[in-house]
Amino acid sequence: MAKLSKRLKFIREKLPFGKVYSILEAVAVLKEVSTVKFNESIDVSINLGIDPRKSDQAIRGVVVLPNGIGRTTRVAVFAQAANAEAAKAAGADIVGFDDLAEAIKSGKMDFDVLIATPDAMRLVGQLGQILGPRGLMPNPKTGTVTTDVTTAVFNAKSGQVRYRADKGGIVHCTIGKLDFGASQLRENLDTLLSALKKAKPSTAKGIFLKKLTLSSTMGPGLLINMASLSETS
Repeated sequence: MAKLSKRLKFIREKLPFGKVYSILEAVAVLKEVSTVKFNESIDVSINLGIDPRKSDQAIRGVVVLPNGIGRTTRVAVFAQAANAEAAKAAGADIVGFDDLAEAIKSGKMDFDVLIATPDAMRLVGQLGQILGPRGLMPNPKTGTVTTDVTTAVFNAKSGQVRYRADKGGIVHCTIGKLDFGASQLRENLDTLLSALKKAKPSTAKGIFLKKLTLSSTMGPGLLINMASLSETS
């Protein structure tokens, strides 16, 4: 009990109420207050100045983070013939067509990302009720419906993340692991923010990046000083 009380006191001292942090300060604090024995993910929540009720202000897309996210991504590809061979050569974990569709119908989905060539969409469309709720449905907007399966597989394996604003206009995204260097996490975050700025709807008025919180899997959420986002690391 004494050890726990000492730990809580330490955390309170490190996390004074109402404090805002620069990106580098926040990363240092999350590393210091971590008490778990596994390598936590580092996540960001970004409040955007959009009206998510309006279809023309929907924000979604993909971006390849330069330093990856610290975990292996399992990729499955719906493809035939030459495209199937290209997917295998690019490092896809699962490649199939009718057999892959049957596996998914039976509940076998040992993958994190699903890519499909356009000619496979007749099959994929039948799996919408299974794939959709799990966020696995291929979509041209996220680069997962394509004839360039080589690039799609490479991107998925190289740290590509999807982002999408929820009903509150907030984007939640993983940008790495706790054992990443602060400069790596900063670079990944800069890349994500750049992608979001490019995706800003023309109808969105006022401040676009309104609020940003950095957190670890089991750690606290730290409010980031938005002025620090323009600072160099």
